[in-house]
Amino acid sequence: MRHIDKRFGAVHANRDVALTVEAGTVHGIVGENGAGKSTLMAILYGLYQADSGEIAIEGRPARIDGSRTAIALGIGMVHQHFMLVDTLSALDNVMLGAEPGWRLQAARAQVRTRLEGLMRETGLAVKLDALVAELPVGERQRLEILKALYRGARILILDEPTAVLTPQETLHLFDTLRGLRQRGTTILLITHKLKEIMALCDTVTVMRAGQVVLDCAIAQTSLDGLAQAMVGRRVNLGRDGGAAAPGAVLLQAQGLGWSDAMGVPRLTDVSLTLRAGEIVGVAGVSGNGQSELLDTLSGLRVPAQGELRLAGQVFTPARWLHARQARELGVAHVPEDRHRRGLVLPFAAWESSVLGYQHRPRYSRRGWMRQRQMKQDCAAMMERYDVRPRNVLLPSSKFSGGNQQKLVLAREAQIDDREPQVLLVGQPTRGVDIGAIEFIHGRLRAMRDAGGAVLVVSSELDEILALSDRVVVMNGGRIAGELPIGECSEAALGRLMGGAGG
Repeated sequence: MRHIDKRFGAVHANRDVALTVEAGTVHGIVGENGAGKSTLMAILYGLYQADSGEIAIEGRPARIDGSRTAIALGIGMVHQHFMLVDTLSALDNVMLGAEPGWRLQAARAQVRTRLEGLMRETGLAVKLDALVAELPVGERQRLEILKALYRGARILILDEPTAVLTPQETLHLFDTLRGLRQRGTTILLITHKLKEIMALCDTVTVMRAGQVVLDCAIAQTSLDGLAQAMVGRRVNLGRDGGAAAPGAVLLQAQGLGWSDAMGVPRLTDVSLTLRAGEIVGVAGVSGNGQSELLDTLSGLRVPAQGELRLAGQVFTPARWLHARQARELGVAHVPEDRHRRGLVLPFAAWESSVLGYQHRPRYSRRGWMRQRQMKQDCAAMMERYDVRPRNVLLPSSKFSGGNQQKLVLAREAQIDDREPQVLLVGQPTRGVDIGAIEFIHGRLRAMRDAGGAVLVVSSELDEILALSDRVVVMNGGRIAGELPIGECSEAALGRLMGGAGG
């Protein structure tokens, strides 16, 4: 790609970008949210057309005017949010739009034979007859890669491929990508996780403000070098050296239990105490009860057993806390899935910035919304939490993932001039760039230091180790162990996460 330039109104997304990728390599593309990397890959895949510049594939000039053209040229893309139809089988998802004939039964048999061959060659195991809705996240991703390979992809673009994967699924994906590289597939990897770049890639391109600021072999750089190139300054993602000073108990849960609609226990005898002035991290492989714990403590789910003590009140399953009541008692919640539960994506930023708090006198009078006040407060939140662009009228869907996350955190961390006593945070930096990670971590520590209690659920062990003063590990819906941060290591936490004990 040479001299690629792309504007969206006043936003100059790509500025004279040059990118050269060697065949049969894994090439990392990193940068902050809004740096232009996803736009560049969307141009390569034909989702956007560049305002100027040229593209050559395997030495031949290529005019890519749509994704169909890109696929014909051997380019495939796996998006961060999977492009699959939940109500169709895995096999039919692969075949959709690429049917080899009009006779459906014969076409399915033909596609199945080819997919089974691809699975043997690549190790990408997928249950072809299962509905996509029934597949775990890791298997859905393997299906997306299979779909691209089935269509003849020799160049594979992966956008944040590990954002929703467990550590085990991530390792499996890396093994798969190394195998594809050995087969001659060229892989372009967009990710915020610099450790993944160092572990997997042969070369890396760093973008900042729409421009390439570093392009080199992995052997010629380092984690610190990549981080500094991304944000233009030194970044600290380790522990801040500050010590917790735990105070009064602000929230106490005892013996929580809950089973899903199939009768499978998701929480079993879970007890947890949150004190003022500390950050408690919850570690565990995704699906071991962490999500259910957050929902229960925030009033979104009523447990079958247990009790909760909060702000001098005792809640039992017969009379459980509800979400609005939780807010009134000083409990704020940053949900794990910001798209489904943290924002209404078509809403303007100012509307999303008051969700759940719109009934308060500051924002509502006799049933009428005080829009001017909402917009003023949203602008102040954007300034304080560095949400970019600072446009309160922009739809929530138009912000990058990191800026969406900062908007949700800003809403929950300080609304109506009050900070919550207890902040429950799920996956605080999922899909967020390194500069935003540093910022969000700083805000969570500031809440702790101001006397709040912060509960952080994260699938990233590095994040748990960097933020927590005390770590609780969940396995199979139970508390598998609890350690002060001084006794924590990846190995110790990993043993507890796997149910092997301390």
